[in-house]
Amino acid sequence: MTPSPLGRAFQDLRAGWGQRELWGHLGWQDIRQRYRRSLLGPLWITISMAVTAIALGILYAGLFGNPLEEQLPYILVGFIVWGFISGCVNEGSEVFIANEGLIKHLPSPISVHVFRLIWRQMLFFAHNLVVYAVMLIVFPQPLTWRSLAAIPAFALIVLNGAWVALLAGIISTRFRDLTPITQSIVQLMFFLTPIVWIYDDLINSPNPDVADRARLAEFNPFLHFIEIIRAPMLGADQQIRHWLVVLAITVVGWVLAILVMRRYRARVAYWV
Repeated sequence: MTPSPLGRAFQDLRAGWGQRELWGHLGWQDIRQRYRRSLLGPLWITISMAVTAIALGILYAGLFGNPLEEQLPYILVGFIVWGFISGCVNEGSEVFIANEGLIKHLPSPISVHVFRLIWRQMLFFAHNLVVYAVMLIVFPQPLTWRSLAAIPAFALIVLNGAWVALLAGIISTRFRDLTPITQSIVQLMFFLTPIVWIYDDLINSPNPDVADRARLAEFNPFLHFIEIIRAPMLGADQQIRHWLVVLAITVVGWVLAILVMRRYRARVAYWV
């Protein structure tokens, strides 16, 4: 019996997951090729991120009058998480375009390329955690057993990165203008998301106008993704609303991605 289009979409995901050895190897190769002949390899990304975070931490600590030991860890963890999120979105929008040769000549599920992308971003995230470990030595945080919530939080972010890459990748393959638009939106959202500025400081501002404007950040979905993992990594109290929003986005996002796969999955090979 021939599976339905919806069944083929799920079959694609299962088959792609089953080819873990393939996309795992390709993900490693991506990193090795990108930093071939480089002495430090992927650590250049980590060093660059650390230098930028430290510079902004010093700058914004002075601007907002916050202690450096508070501002710098906040920014540093925000940068680490944002690097993973923005990488999934930006590279996800061209995940199939960038793999045109493999798609045309290697018969494999399209989800393989998405899993490869997510795996590569996870490796970059793991490299950046080296800076987080150093930060914990220089600026110790009040970590408790509740800080382990960062693990399921990261798992949720990974799940969302996968559906975003699937959805944006398929649409961008058909409409090529979407890729630069997506990258511009991600760049804009960096400034609208509390990564270098502390959200609670503005919410509790004595100026009611500033506090009201800061509350508009609640409509920014990136805020909730950042906070579900940054709070436990810094030993801060967690807010249930962030988890609820992220869970809702995860469910809705995967439903949309499956529906788009159901209808357009087979056309990706022709669009590239």
